[in-house]
Amino acid sequence: MTDTLLTTPLHALHLELGGKMVPFAGYDMPVQYPPGVMKEHLHCRAHAGLFDVSHMGQVILRPRSGNVADAARALEKLLPQDVIALKTGRQRYGFFTNDAGGILDDLMIANRGDHLFLVVNAACKEADIAHMRDALSKTCKVEEITDRALVALQGPDAESVLAAIAPGAADMQFMDVATHDSDFGPLWVSRSGYTGEDGYEISVAADRAEDFARALLDHDSVQPIGLGARDSLRLEAGLCLYGNDIDASTTPVEANLVWGMQKARRAGGAREGGFPGSDVILRQIEMGPPRLRVGLLPDGRAPMRQGTALFAAEDADAAIGAVTSGAFGPSIERPLAMGYVSIDHSGVGTKLWGEVRGKRLPVTVAEMPFRPATYKR
Repeated sequence: MTDTLLTTPLHALHLELGGKMVPFAGYDMPVQYPPGVMKEHLHCRAHAGLFDVSHMGQVILRPRSGNVADAARALEKLLPQDVIALKTGRQRYGFFTNDAGGILDDLMIANRGDHLFLVVNAACKEADIAHMRDALSKTCKVEEITDRALVALQGPDAESVLAAIAPGAADMQFMDVATHDSDFGPLWVSRSGYTGEDGYEISVAADRAEDFARALLDHDSVQPIGLGARDSLRLEAGLCLYGNDIDASTTPVEANLVWGMQKARRAGGAREGGFPGSDVILRQIEMGPPRLRVGLLPDGRAPMRQGTALFAAEDADAAIGAVTSGAFGPSIERPLAMGYVSIDHSGVGTKLWGEVRGKRLPVTVAEMPFRPATYKR
């Protein structure tokens, strides 16, 4: 399998640590380690977990003029975020849209003073980079970073662990970005993550990545975490997985992501519209979408997995939605899911039915996140 799959700079370490490797977004990645998904999940919530996310794309958008505002202005042509107002040393969640208002990818955007630094999803990075080069090359140089690894350190002990290597990391707040010197070279650090926990994402030179990871793992409170627990952690946090919960056929309004669109880009804002699909998206904000992504809590102990059809009544003929992500939530000790339902059935507390192996089982629309976030603000 590894002959045809790409590998990250930490691949040998995963094997040494007993990682169970699986194909993911074209890479050979660890789905779990010997402790198993449940224990990895709970360890991250209680202490700190180390995730290899080097498969994701790291991209620099460098303005040809030298003025980062020109890069921000150019990037706003492709997404509905207010990038111009993003201050130096800060990061923002965003999403590329298409002409139908669908989401091409979601990403993180950081202002690093003289350029923008973007982190995009692994499965979309080639298309994203081509998309940006096609649209932005006159204004910006679009540089894919291929000589750096990316890891995430997540959990309540993340601050003390990283501060032992890069003391300045302790002073960062949620969504801050900074470069910290270390024995492993310059670390590009953001205080963010994909678990609902306080923590960091750290870009480190590829040839120093294994030494850096080992230094983190030397702390008793840090354990390696695979894709399995990463999925259950992000699901408890109510965070979308591209390709499951959002894709080119879902609009940000349907996906319940309007909070990620700042006022400047909405109707009546200083730079209203001007991004692909703005007519569809702004109309849905005003009139309401036909369907909505919601949290779901199945009764009993059996998870409702991706693709489970949802019905308004136990004996209804037509489905009114479907589950897009589902798992057992170790922290909340029950199954949980998210999915899309018709807007008339999207209210919190609405009783629905999911069809599991030919049997209709009750499920309730719930608020997200399923577990409160612990970000340092």
